[in-house]
Amino acid sequence: MRSIRRIVAVLAVAGVVLGLASGVPAVADGPVVTAPGSFQSELGCPGDWMPECRSSELLDSDGDGVYTFTTTAIPAGSYEVKVAHNLSWAENYGAGGVPGGANIPFFVAANGDRTTFSYVLATHVLTVEAGVAPPNLKEQRAQWLTPDLVALDLPASTAGWTFRLFHAPEGGLAATSDGVTGGESVPLTLEPGGLPAEVRQRFPHLASYEALRVPALDRGAVLSGQVVVAAFDSAGKLADATGVQTAGVLDELYAGASAANLGPTWQRGRPTLALWAPTAKTVSLLLDEVGPGAEHRVAMRRDAAGVWRVTGSPSWRNARYAFEVAVYVPSADAVITNVVTDPYSLGLTVNAGRSLVVDLSDDGLKPNGWEHLGKPRLDQPEDSTIYELHVRDFSIGDTTVPAGHRGTYLAFTDRDSAGMRHLRSLAAAGLNTLHVLPTNDIASIEERRAAQQTPACDLASFGPAAEEQQACLAPVRDTDGFNWGYDPLHYTTPEGSYSTNPDGPARTREFREMVKGLNGAGLRVVMDVVYNHTPAAGQNPNSVLDRIVPGYYHRLSATGQVETSTCCANTATEHRMMGKLMVDSVLTWAREYKVDGFRFDLMGHQPKALMQSLRATLDSLTVRHDGVDGKRIYLYGEGWNFGEVANDARFTQATQANMAGTGIGTFSDRLRDAVRGGGPFDGNPRIQGFASGLFTDPNGDPVNGTPDQQRARLLLYHDQIKVGLAGNLRDYTFTDRTGATVRGSQVDYNGQPAGYAADPSETITYVDAHDNETLFDILQYKLPQPTSMADRVRMNTVALATTALAQGPSFWHAGNDILRSKSLDRNSFNSGDWFNRVDWTYRTSTWGSGLPPRGDNESKWDFMRPLLSDPALLPPEPAIRAAHDRALDLLRIRFSSPLFRLGAAGLIQQRVAFPTGGPTQTPGVIVMTLDDRTGPDLDPHYEGLVVVFNASPSPTTQTLPALAGSAYTLHPIQVTGSDPAVRTSTYNPATGAFTVPPRTVAVFASRR
Repeated sequence: MRSIRRIVAVLAVAGVVLGLASGVPAVADGPVVTAPGSFQSELGCPGDWMPECRSSELLDSDGDGVYTFTTTAIPAGSYEVKVAHNLSWAENYGAGGVPGGANIPFFVAANGDRTTFSYVLATHVLTVEAGVAPPNLKEQRAQWLTPDLVALDLPASTAGWTFRLFHAPEGGLAATSDGVTGGESVPLTLEPGGLPAEVRQRFPHLASYEALRVPALDRGAVLSGQVVVAAFDSAGKLADATGVQTAGVLDELYAGASAANLGPTWQRGRPTLALWAPTAKTVSLLLDEVGPGAEHRVAMRRDAAGVWRVTGSPSWRNARYAFEVAVYVPSADAVITNVVTDPYSLGLTVNAGRSLVVDLSDDGLKPNGWEHLGKPRLDQPEDSTIYELHVRDFSIGDTTVPAGHRGTYLAFTDRDSAGMRHLRSLAAAGLNTLHVLPTNDIASIEERRAAQQTPACDLASFGPAAEEQQACLAPVRDTDGFNWGYDPLHYTTPEGSYSTNPDGPARTREFREMVKGLNGAGLRVVMDVVYNHTPAAGQNPNSVLDRIVPGYYHRLSATGQVETSTCCANTATEHRMMGKLMVDSVLTWAREYKVDGFRFDLMGHQPKALMQSLRATLDSLTVRHDGVDGKRIYLYGEGWNFGEVANDARFTQATQANMAGTGIGTFSDRLRDAVRGGGPFDGNPRIQGFASGLFTDPNGDPVNGTPDQQRARLLLYHDQIKVGLAGNLRDYTFTDRTGATVRGSQVDYNGQPAGYAADPSETITYVDAHDNETLFDILQYKLPQPTSMADRVRMNTVALATTALAQGPSFWHAGNDILRSKSLDRNSFNSGDWFNRVDWTYRTSTWGSGLPPRGDNESKWDFMRPLLSDPALLPPEPAIRAAHDRALDLLRIRFSSPLFRLGAAGLIQQRVAFPTGGPTQTPGVIVMTLDDRTGPDLDPHYEGLVVVFNASPSPTTQTLPALAGSAYTLHPIQVTGSDPAVRTSTYNPATGAFTVPPRTVAVFASRR
C-alpha cells in the first residue's frame, strides 16, 4: 500500500517568502522563537520536533535582535534543530537562515555539557555552540564537481594542511583519531585560486569553497563505491573527514547518456530496455512474460555512458519487469541490491508493483481516430481560458455517469452526463482548455477500487458546522481513493486509480480516450506535472530514483541531506539526467498522449534554462513527424521563489520575474490577492479586498484597519488589478493612485514589483485554484455576514470578471462558476470525496458539509462555525444557476472582441487604458477602456469598449469626457444576458458618463 502524503503545510513557508502574512500573530516585541529539534523530549516536551513546545524557547532579553537559549539537559549525542516562529511550522528557518531549509546538525560531546542556541532575527541564522563532533563520514560536505576538482568548505586558517581522497569499493571507511582507515587513497592538491570562474558560475552556491585537484585514477570505479575527503593538519593529525557529493562529476563523466533512449523502446517489433545506473556494480532485468511467479533474471550490459541495456523478443510485449540493481548506498555504507521499477516506465501493474514492456504505438492502445485527432483551435496563448479540474472530483459523485466510469478517465467520454454537459456549456461560451490535476502515477492512492476504504458513518447526517464529518474521514483519508496527487511515483505512466483496469496497459488507452473526449467537446487538455519532488528518497520503497543512483537525482544540502522545501524530497533538475528525465517525460506526454499544455508545480525550483530548452524542443515537434504541433503546446507554472534555490542561489530559477521574455506563463498572486484581499496564509481570513468589500462594504473586523487605512490599501489594490488586467506587464505605463505615471514594475506588491512580465502570455490571471479556499468560500469569510446571497453571487461574478476580461490567459478553478464550496477547507489535498465533491446538476451546494479536517483548518474553526451554521449562507439552486449563467456571459464577452486578447505588450500599451486613476478615483470602481481607433483595425465590429468594474454596494457614475459624443451602448451579450441588473446600466453621450449598478461589471461597446 502506497501511503506517502503531500505535506502542504510546509508550503506555508512559500507564503512568507512571497510576502504573504504569516498564519500566527506575533507578540508585541517580536516573534515567539523556539528551537524544535530531535532533542526536545529530553527537555520535557511531549515529543521531538514540536515548535509549539516552549521548553526550547529562545529569548531576546536585551532587545538586540539576538535570541538565545542555553541548557545542560541535552545528553551526549548527535542532534538536529531548526528555528520556528510563533509556535508553528508556518514560518521556519534551517541551515544558513533559509526559509524551510535543511535541519541544522550539532553534537553534544558529554552529558552535562553546556549547549547554547543563538538566533539572529535579521538573518534568520541559528548557531549552536556545543561539543565538537567526531568526523561523520555519512555527511557529504565535500562535492566532486568535475573529473579534476573537488570543492570543500574550509576554515580560514589551513596553513600546512594536506588532503587525501579515500575510496573503498564496498564501503567500510572509518574515521579515527589517527586518520581514515580502510580502502585506498590518493593525495589532493589545494588550488590557491579556489574554484575556477566557470565552475563558480555553474555552482554559485559553492563559490566560496576551496578547490582540491584530483590526480589521475579510475574515476568510474572510485565513484561506484564509498568516497571520503580527509584533511590533515601540519602535524599530520586528522583535522576533518567527510563523505562526498558526486552529482557534478557524474554529469561530466557520463554526459553521453543525455542522448540515450531510456526506458522501453521498440524497433522492428523487438523491445530494448535501458536504464542509466553509472555507479551500479551490476544490473539485471527481472522479467515475467507469463504471470506472477514466472519472473526470471536476464543479464544487461553497460556502455561507456553508464547505460545498461538488453534487447528482447516480441514475446516481451506487455511483460512485467523490474531492475535488480546492486549499488553502493552511502547512507547505509554498504552495497545493497535493490529491486526497482523503471523510472521511465510507460506502463505499470496495479499499485506500481512492476513496470510493463508497453509499446505506445500498439493499435490496441489507441482510440478510433487517434492518429488524426482534431485539436480545438488556439491562435495564441493569450486566448487560453483554462478550467482546473481533478479527475476524480469530476465524476465520482455524478449519478448521470455509468457507475463503472465514475472517477475515471472514461467519464470524459460520457457526452450526456451532467458533468460533460457542464463542460460543453463552458466550451460553447469560450472556455477552451481543461487543466487536469496530476494524472501520472501517484504514490498515495490505492489503485484497486475494492481496497479503497470509505468513512464508516453517514456524513450527510451531521450538522453544517459539526466536527463529526472530518473526524469520521480521518481514519481512512490515507487509504481511500482520493488525493490531489502531487506525489509522483512514476512520471510517465497514467495513474491507475483513474482507470477501469489499473493492472495493465488499459490506463494508456483510457487516458487517450479522455483526451479525445475533451478535444471533441472543444477543450484542449493541460496536464499538471510535478517534476520538483518525489514522494521519498533513500531506501524507502517509494523511492525509485535514489535506489538506482543514490545521491544523484535529489538536491542535497551542504551536508548531503535531501532538501525538502517543496514539501517532499526535492529533485535536482539542474543535474543533467534529472533534467533529461523531465524533458523526456514531457515529450512522451506531448507526442504519445497529445497533451496540449503543461502546468509545472513549483516551477521556480526548476532552472530557467531547462524550461527554455524544453520550450525550444517542443517548438520543433511537427504534426508530420511527431503527430502534434509543438508550437501550440502552452507551458505555465508556479514561479514562486523560496527554499534552498531562492534568489537564484544555485541557478537562474524559473520564477515569475525571471521568466519575462520566455513565453512561459507563471501564476500571478498580485491580482489574486488584490481581488480577494490579504493572502492565503493570513491568520485572520477576514482581511478584505476589491471584490470582498474593503472600505466600500466593511465587515467590521479590526484586522482591516481604520477607514483611511482601508481606503489607502484599496487604491493600491486598484493599481495591482489594473496591472493584472493589462497582462501584468512590467513596462506597461498608467496613472497610479497618486496621480503619477508609473510602470507596472513600479507598483508595489509586498515589497516586490507587481508587474513582471514582458508579454501577456507570461502571466496566468486567476483568483482561485485548487490550493487554499475556493472563491465562494473566501467571499463567505470576507463579506459582511448579513450580505444577501444575491449580492454574494454578484461579487463572485465581479471577481471572475477580473480574470475573464484580462489580457493574459484566464484561469478558473473548476466549479467557481457554480459557487463551489469545500466547506472552507483551505487544503483539501487529502480530504476525501466528501469535502471535494461538486454537483454539476446545480441543485445542491456543498457549503455546510461540516468543519473541514482538523490538521490544516482547526486554527480557523472559530471563524468557520458561525458562518457554516448560518442557513442564509447556503446557496439555493437559483443562485447557483445565476452564477453559472453570468460566468457564461463573461466568457462570451471575452471572445466577442480580439481587444480583450491583444497578445502583445505594444498593443496593450497602445489600446488599453485606465482613465480614472489618481487620488480622486472612486474606491471600489475600476474603469478600463479598449480602443480600436488607433492603428490598424483589429475588431471588425467595435471601435472601442469600456469596462466598468463596480465592486462597491452603491451605483456609480464614471465620466470620461474624452468619450463624450461617442455612441456607446451596453454590450449586446449583457443586453440579452442572464443578469437583469446590468441591463439598467446607462451611458450619456453628451457628457461621456457611464452609470453602473452596484456589484456589477458592465461592458459598453461602440459599434462601427
